[in-house]
Amino acid sequence: PLWCYSQDPSWATEIRARLGGAAELRCNALPALGHTPPGHTSTGPAPLLVVEWLRRGYNIPVLIQFGVHTPRVHPDYEGRVSLTQGSSLRIEGLRLEDEGWFECRVLQLDRPAEESRNGSWTFLSVTAPPMFVQTPPPSLEVLQGHSLSLTCTAQGNPPPTVTWKKGNTAVREVLNGTLSFAAVTRERAGEYACHASNTEGELVHSTLLRVKGPPVIVTAPEDTVLNMSQDALLQCRAEADPPNMTYVWKKGGVNVYHVDFLKSRVKILVDGTLLIHRLLPQDAGNYTCMPTNGLLTPPTASAYLTVKHPAQALPLPVETFLPTGMRGRIACPVRAEPPLLYVMWTKDGEPLDLDQFPGWTLNEEGSVLIATVNDNSMGVYACTPYNSYGSMGQSEPTVVVLLDPPTFAVAPQVEYQEEVGEELLIPCQADGEGPVDSAPRSPYNVAANGSLVLQPLSKDHQGTWECQATNRVATVSTGTQVNVLGTSPHAVASVSIVPGIDQANVTWEPGFDGGYTQKFTVWLKQGATGRQEWTSLLVPPNRSSLLVTGLLPDTSYQFSVLPQNQIGTGPFSEIVTVRTLGQYLWITPLLDRPLVWSESSNLAPPTSLSANQSLSGVVLQWAPPILQSEPIDGYILQARRNDGEWMVLERDISANTTEILVQGLLKDCNYELRMFSRRNELVGEPSLPVNISTKGMEAYPAKSHLLELVPEPLVAGVAGGVVFLCVGILLSVSMACIVRNRRKRRKRETREGMSLGPQKHCAYCSLCCPPTNQRLLSSPPPHYTASQNSTGGLPAPSTTLECISRGPDGRFILNPFDKSSSPAPEVQGDLR
Repeated sequence: PLWCYSQDPSWATEIRARLGGAAELRCNALPALGHTPPGHTSTGPAPLLVVEWLRRGYNIPVLIQFGVHTPRVHPDYEGRVSLTQGSSLRIEGLRLEDEGWFECRVLQLDRPAEESRNGSWTFLSVTAPPMFVQTPPPSLEVLQGHSLSLTCTAQGNPPPTVTWKKGNTAVREVLNGTLSFAAVTRERAGEYACHASNTEGELVHSTLLRVKGPPVIVTAPEDTVLNMSQDALLQCRAEADPPNMTYVWKKGGVNVYHVDFLKSRVKILVDGTLLIHRLLPQDAGNYTCMPTNGLLTPPTASAYLTVKHPAQALPLPVETFLPTGMRGRIACPVRAEPPLLYVMWTKDGEPLDLDQFPGWTLNEEGSVLIATVNDNSMGVYACTPYNSYGSMGQSEPTVVVLLDPPTFAVAPQVEYQEEVGEELLIPCQADGEGPVDSAPRSPYNVAANGSLVLQPLSKDHQGTWECQATNRVATVSTGTQVNVLGTSPHAVASVSIVPGIDQANVTWEPGFDGGYTQKFTVWLKQGATGRQEWTSLLVPPNRSSLLVTGLLPDTSYQFSVLPQNQIGTGPFSEIVTVRTLGQYLWITPLLDRPLVWSESSNLAPPTSLSANQSLSGVVLQWAPPILQSEPIDGYILQARRNDGEWMVLERDISANTTEILVQGLLKDCNYELRMFSRRNELVGEPSLPVNISTKGMEAYPAKSHLLELVPEPLVAGVAGGVVFLCVGILLSVSMACIVRNRRKRRKRETREGMSLGPQKHCAYCSLCCPPTNQRLLSSPPPHYTASQNSTGGLPAPSTTLECISRGPDGRFILNPFDKSSSPAPEVQGDLR
């Protein structure tokens, strides 16, 4: 019969089995033994077969069976594999390494190899729950600050995932299953769980981590204020692992059990609290709690104990020595809480009245200050201090003893000049009451009598020397200048540089010339960003300054001054670094002199500008510049209207001023205001501008240069308009006056109808009229005359007044006169 077997890949199957169990791999290479394929009839006995099971990666078959003979098995599967149902492979006691591809081959010996060989593939998958391969110990101790690694690895199929948790919180410091800490802290202590899980199950391993270290203060002591005689409790509680702690308390850095006045009244309780019985004034101070368990550096916590008590006078010295003829001080050492209010003094048992001793005063500390000590200062003194709680009593007495201050029996000269290499002896001897110590203040050789010996004299000896004499009441000193001749010059001092835009003015103070004429050289170079070569400039003789020109604007330069004489070269001065100014900008042409603005002038502007309207006008406020290395001379105020050009309003605002009333603003305009700091003619950067509007303001303060903010063409136009208006008004008024006068004259001519009749002057007027009547007659008449013709015309000539006389009936009468001899009177007013 002819057997056909399919090689379709779908015949490959997968078998899953658990670790330790059994799996049966079916062989699909041939139909089951004894079975006749459809369409065929069995014509004889079953054919002889060879069944062979191979595993990928193995050179030897796992199992091979020939007929009914005993199968041959691979050593790794000895005792664990067998054939079932003629060709199926059964594997027992499954291991993880059994997982892989297996091939079944069947060979019929009665057929050619090409026709009879057949095979099928099966994949055996061995699943296993997680199983720990490496775990940390159940309990672990580590010293605080040390590093720590906890390794947890597991195996299984599928490969398990390893995670770490502390409580219910996942830990992030995990890499490939290893938990690592670079420096363990107390917060890391606790129970950690390693979780290994896959689809087959989960496994957990726990480790308790204990962190050993110094205690941690949980309750720190607090500042406490108590009255004298009360008990003090200063709490201090700590936690630690290991917990065998000891509490140590210190006062001012000294163990409380080592303080004489304190050790009998203190006790440290089990919980760390410090107990002080019946407080004394001297118990006040800083107390420090220090719990320790012997590991690393123990922590500390401090609190200040304040003891309130009446003022207490501390012990005075038995004798107080004062220098005769000099300032003196009699101190009263006091301990007081609340603070000292005043001190009462007694002298020789009687209250001390400072008004009786000119030059005696009492300072804030309660000490007696004596301007000039004399015999009045001698006596026995005692003090009694007081505060708001009262006083604890009078101090012990002290006896004031007068001693003469030291005096120089032999004093050095004001100046010494000596050649280098020679010996110089500078005498200095002092006398005075009590032991006197007189010695020059120097590290050099001093003779037994106090004289300074400089031998051999060197350049280092140049300078000022001071001799001091001291006894128990005073210290006096005298000085001398030593000039060493025949040396190179000394270094210059006080190098100062004033930078400009392209120049710098260098000045200095020459040092001692060594006895020879010295000359100077200025050395300079650009900063680190420029060229590195030093350039030297020779200074003209007898000069201690030099104007260096040809510099670059806004560039950093380093300067140093080198002195020289015929002996040699002195040391360089200190290097001074400055920066030249940037390109300048003229602020405004309206100023009397130009001001220069530069970004590198180091003049900070005012800050916090604010402008507000008030009843008087616009008030501008500001804060002085901060971090200003050099003082400024004042401020400059600028303004611009409606985004126009900046113009100067004020240029001489005092540096001590922080607000001004802004003058020169126009009505109903919007302005920007800004300020500059000024030093001499140098102006710094502008401040941030502030906006202000003058709309609705009632006051507009002005000054003499009110029109500084108005363009000149506008000023000329306004002035011309005002002048033209004034001329027009004057012309109008003049014309009105002329017209009015003409109208008045016409009215008079019209209304003067006729004139008064001619009158004669009586001959006897002067005889019959008294002087009073004569004065009346000389005044204008009370009546008027009209024109003589009805048509009008020129007024008639005025007539003279006649004498007025009283008639027989008592009435006044006017005597007539000849018409031809007298003209008509003039018109004196309008008829209305």
